[in-house]
Amino acid sequence: MSLIGEKDREYLRKEFSKLSRPVRLVFFTQEFECASCRDAHQLLEEVTALSERIKLVVHDLVGDEEKAKSYGIDRVPAVVVEGERDYRIRFFGIPSGYEFPSLIEDIIDVGTGKVGLSNTTKDKLEKLKEAVHIQVFVTPSCPYCQRAVRTAHMMAMASTKVTADMVMANEFPHLVNRYGVMAVPKVILNESTSFEGAIPEEDFLSFVMQATA
Repeated sequence: MSLIGEKDREYLRKEFSKLSRPVRLVFFTQEFECASCRDAHQLLEEVTALSERIKLVVHDLVGDEEKAKSYGIDRVPAVVVEGERDYRIRFFGIPSGYEFPSLIEDIIDVGTGKVGLSNTTKDKLEKLKEAVHIQVFVTPSCPYCQRAVRTAHMMAMASTKVTADMVMANEFPHLVNRYGVMAVPKVILNESTSFEGAIPEEDFLSFVMQATA
């Protein structure tokens, strides 16, 4: 049974016609002890079938341990969205519900080379001297989470110093406990700075700068 309906497939084909650059979805999975890996794999196969510019590469977390380490992947399912380079855009957990559009918009950003951030934000991100790791905890039913994920992922595209993860909270309860996630979206920056909610771009940027101070 298809996970993407026919009307949505037609819409996505039109959206993907905008792509002028190749996009690779690097998927990390494992056969056992991963309840959502099969559905995540199917979803990615259906997405990549909609455009010749999108390619799917599959790795086993254990069997391809060195490859997983090179991408900083330590849990599955995990998806890396990359183009001309690895932009450090990560999805941990199946990008379902409100996060499916996040995946689609990331693909379009990478495939067009366009980042929807203000010039002020881009300039400040380009001047970062310290690395920033952003983790955005979400749930599939959270309508506000997509904005936080997209802002984080666009910042990763704009700066080689930023790594941005979407983390599906219901799939990684040990991380929920570790970071005390009580509501989503919850954003963790460099293990030291955090905030909740979908906040404006300029406020998000201020937390990024704070995390590197």
